[in-house]
Amino acid sequence: MAAYKLRHLQYFWVVASEGSMSAAARRLGVAVQTVSAQVRDLERDLGFTLLRVRARGVELTPAGRAALELAEPMFQLAERLPQAVAQAAAGEGAVLRVGIADSLPKLVVQQLLGPVCEGAAMRLVGLEGEFDDLLAELALHRLDIVLGDRAAPIQPSLRLHSRLLGSAQVAWFAQAALARRVEGVAFPDLLGRLPLLMPTPHAALRARLDDWLARHDIRPQVVGEFEDSALLASFGQSGMGAFAAPDWSTPQLLRDRALVRLGSSADVSESFYAISARRRIEHPAVHRLLAAAVEVQAAAAGPGGPAAAP
Repeated sequence: MAAYKLRHLQYFWVVASEGSMSAAARRLGVAVQTVSAQVRDLERDLGFTLLRVRARGVELTPAGRAALELAEPMFQLAERLPQAVAQAAAGEGAVLRVGIADSLPKLVVQQLLGPVCEGAAMRLVGLEGEFDDLLAELALHRLDIVLGDRAAPIQPSLRLHSRLLGSAQVAWFAQAALARRVEGVAFPDLLGRLPLLMPTPHAALRARLDDWLARHDIRPQVVGEFEDSALLASFGQSGMGAFAAPDWSTPQLLRDRALVRLGSSADVSESFYAISARRRIEHPAVHRLLAAAVEVQAAAAGPGGPAAAP
């Protein structure tokens, strides 16, 4: 878009944000007639009416709403530019904005992100949410990277790139007092005699667990389903039911002496992905994250440890 057209779009965005021509003029420090002329020029270039003037302000047309949806993230980013530059110039370091899928085990997330920020002048901003919502924020460049339990769907318009960080076999855990109820029963049969806590179906792991239980003729007594993996583990630690977690987390989980490891679903694994938007200049922390994942996997290597990413 030519520079003058970008200015027209900016004036339209301010009018839509403020709700009136006069309020937009005050914010921009120009005359109302200037604002009106810029918006008219934009409408002429596009060939559609974007705003209708009403008694108490302006109203967006359907074409105007479509234009605003595309213009808003662009100018929001532009407004953040001075602050980001000032922070970097003042030596505050870079900011890494990470989206964390709520289905990911938080112990794994900490293991992945901890080394990235160690010894670096970097501020970490973590946003937890549902996978699809985080991808939308990433596509708008409001996030630098998303950590998820699956690769991003292939959509050319989004231009997202998924990297496999690694995968880990899944093990089952329960509060020690709960596990004593099935002493003498072999694994995995004992899972059919215990209440189970499961991730909700939106987690990639849920379908694999359901299939594994069915293949072992186990009819699960599911007493709780959770979107948030940390909440699921917390209820598991309280004794509500047995639960599955990546074997990668076993050392941390067993620090709580109230928990015991029941056994491993050796043919079920949970994968971890780093997803970024395709840019010519990538955030430097993305490369550190990939290197950290390799180191964490090497440290956890062994029976039940995570498989190395290719």
